[in-house]
Amino acid sequence: MADTTVLREGLRFGEGPRQGPDGRLFYSDFYDHEVRALDLATGEEEVVCEVPGQPSGLGWLPDGRLLVVSMLDRKVLRLEDGGLVEHADLGGVATFHANDMLVDAHGRAYVGNFGFDLHAAIAAGGEAPMLEPGWVAPGTSLALVEPDGAVGVAAEDLKFPNGTALLPDGRLVVAETLAFGLTGFAVADDGSLSDRRVFAPLREHGIAPDGIAVDADGGVWVAPALRPFAFRVEEGGAITREVETSQTCFAVAVVGDKLVCCTAPTSQPEVVAGARLGKLEVFDL
Repeated sequence: MADTTVLREGLRFGEGPRQGPDGRLFYSDFYDHEVRALDLATGEEEVVCEVPGQPSGLGWLPDGRLLVVSMLDRKVLRLEDGGLVEHADLGGVATFHANDMLVDAHGRAYVGNFGFDLHAAIAAGGEAPMLEPGWVAPGTSLALVEPDGAVGVAAEDLKFPNGTALLPDGRLVVAETLAFGLTGFAVADDGSLSDRRVFAPLREHGIAPDGIAVDADGGVWVAPALRPFAFRVEEGGAITREVETSQTCFAVAVVGDKLVCCTAPTSQPEVVAGARLGKLEVFDL
């Protein structure tokens, strides 16, 4: 039995969960093309905005304006009083769909991307070939978007850079989904990254890390993308806690004393885009 409680059913595919400045849980639903905000205390929910290009990663500028990744057109959009406007064009960096995003306290956004057509590769040959140690995913870059929208490269040759988070000591951690591990970087005052190193190797645990979130003690909660669990991982790769979900977990957020998990039976669009099989699940930490 799952350790979690189902908070919401009827999603298509939830992603990018984040605690907003007002304390609510914000998340994207890919195939409903909506960003939503949910009050965990009251259960009240609202649609914050609609993103025709498919929403994913979320974050906020220091003044509270929402940033949202528009996946298919590889852009970061900004929510103004009049609606969404273009904040940054990632076309010069992202080599396929833009995806998850971290926005830091200065308003700098780190944005990952698929690097190649993952869904087509899985549809053609399944997931098994990608689990073989000799298979190497195409490399792609992690984008760095300045607060004014200027776009640069934060790091190169990442294997499907996905969930990204900051540790309490200021280091940045990126989930390299198809390198089966978490990669750590030192962050300079200007937001540039250096001192790249393996933070946690996860292949031996069968974890292809998707979304990640850091708890108050500096542990990294990992959505494993291939399994119905969320795992708490420490530097070096030790798993210190596991939470079973009702179906495969693709994204996680720590909101107060709760772990929120976005789950679905698969990430393949041909299965989830036309159905409502996604869930938000919650676990008391």
